[in-house]
Amino acid sequence: QQSKQTHKMTNSSDDLSNLEKGELDVSEKELKTQAENDSKSQQMIICAIAMIGFFVVYGILQERIMTQPYGINKDMFEYSVYLVLSNRIVAVISAASILLYQKQSLKNNAPILKYFGISFSNTAATYCQYEALKYVTFPTQTLGKCGKTIPVLILGTLIGGKKYGILDYVVCGLITLGCTSFILTGDITGKHAAENDSLFGLSLMGGYLFFDGFTSVFQEKLFKGYKMSPYNQMLYVNLCSGTVSLIMLILSQQLLPALTFCIEHPYFFVCSIGLSFAAMLGQVVIYYSIKNFGALFFASVMTTRQVVSIMISCILYWHPLSPGQWISAFLVFGAVYYYKIAKKRKRSPPPSSSSSSSSSDSNENGSSATPQINKNDVITKA
Repeated sequence: QQSKQTHKMTNSSDDLSNLEKGELDVSEKELKTQAENDSKSQQMIICAIAMIGFFVVYGILQERIMTQPYGINKDMFEYSVYLVLSNRIVAVISAASILLYQKQSLKNNAPILKYFGISFSNTAATYCQYEALKYVTFPTQTLGKCGKTIPVLILGTLIGGKKYGILDYVVCGLITLGCTSFILTGDITGKHAAENDSLFGLSLMGGYLFFDGFTSVFQEKLFKGYKMSPYNQMLYVNLCSGTVSLIMLILSQQLLPALTFCIEHPYFFVCSIGLSFAAMLGQVVIYYSIKNFGALFFASVMTTRQVVSIMISCILYWHPLSPGQWISAFLVFGAVYYYKIAKKRKRSPPPSSSSSSSSSDSNENGSSATPQINKNDVITKA
């Protein structure tokens, strides 16, 4: 009898030891997973705030440069490609400085032609973006950018081989409906453009959406295909884009007139430098975000910042919107926010419950398997 009691105590001690070991293993894994999720969430929030801040400043300066006159003679700036070149020069210097500071190699990690593919689409997107402001209002252009999730989905499927759910396409359909309604229910013509020019401005916006969607998808694919840092890609993409922009300025004989405009209007030059730095800082965050969180996260964050940009533009540059346009804008942004909430709920797994019946069955059969443990209990105990 004493021997049986001793044996029972030994088994109880072993069971308790196994239970404690199982609790520790699960608690360590849960805490590690929770810490990783919290860290990723914090990074995503910081990236989102940074992108919104930098590109709101970028949008304000962009509208100032392209829509407002300079000097006594009320001269308008007409050389959009020069702004592309200015942005790329600042970005190249910044990316090279960061790589040298981090003691990373300046050597290209992918074939140059791969970078040029992104550069052509990036340069075309930026050019269309600047030129469109000559023909349509900034709120129209800004709301039109909400449609960038559509080419991301299409090109991501065709080029990146990704698969998206029904929710993605439903939200994109609502965004398209809202943008179409916005265009049809109010005036979208820019201050210095004729009424029939708005159609050409919308065509430029369509070009911007296509090229911008291609750029972000191809950047994500390049990150996955080659081992490289965000700043290495930033360096070579902007170097190639700067080369393309410079060639375009020389061939169109706009380089000297653009430089002359800078000399004659110092305030424009200050605004263009500010625009370039805002674009560069935004790019740093963009490359990091696309590499770590994907092109769709980037497109969603950039869509969110349109609300702030429209509000500020309406206040600073007086772009009155019709009631129909306000309703359309809320439809677009409502769809975006619903999409983000639905995606967040979909990613959150339901808490697992303890399975006492399977645990008791294992103990009765003499199994040494570790019993299942409630995650919430483990976290509380830890």
